[in-house]
Amino acid sequence: MAEGKYDKYFLRDSPWKEFKFIMGPIIQRMDSKTIEGSNFYFIHWVLPHSGPRMKVGHPSHIHSEAELLIHIGTNPDDPDDLGAEVELYMGPELERHVITQTTVVFIPPNFIHAPWNPLKTVRPWIFIEINQGLRHTEKFYPQLLTKEHRAQLDWNFWHDDAMSEGYTNMIKPEGWKFDGRGHG
Repeated sequence: MAEGKYDKYFLRDSPWKEFKFIMGPIIQRMDSKTIEGSNFYFIHWVLPHSGPRMKVGHPSHIHSEAELLIHIGTNPDDPDDLGAEVELYMGPELERHVITQTTVVFIPPNFIHAPWNPLKTVRPWIFIEINQGLRHTEKFYPQLLTKEHRAQLDWNFWHDDAMSEGYTNMIKPEGWKFDGRGHG
């Protein structure tokens, strides 16, 4: 079949499909490095599990740009039913929310949010993260977590990522080893 003029806009065979992600298969992870001018998108399945797959979840952080966290249930008889319980903390006081329905969460720029952690999933569902910037940015606030929670995290995976000028580096937790920039 001849290659079409606009084929580059149809992303089917993501190299991320080979990555063994803790939540489930990755549908796509893209930004302006994938397609020039594209915002950051991370789309993946969350497969059934009876308990949290992460001890603490994605730690407290901010982004330079606004973010959308989209939780989509897949029950055709009740699309509002997420088929899961997802814990999300909001603000510097870490106000706890539990998501059990198809939900879109708007995160303003520079707003502290997370941990985010799917506690249990009884039916596969789809998660879409949209950072409204050309690349993923992230600055962590480990000091908001308890000492016990900080000790349970692998800080070589969770690290500041491509923040705009003017942001200070995060306070490095005990055991910090990562010296690079960004996850991709």
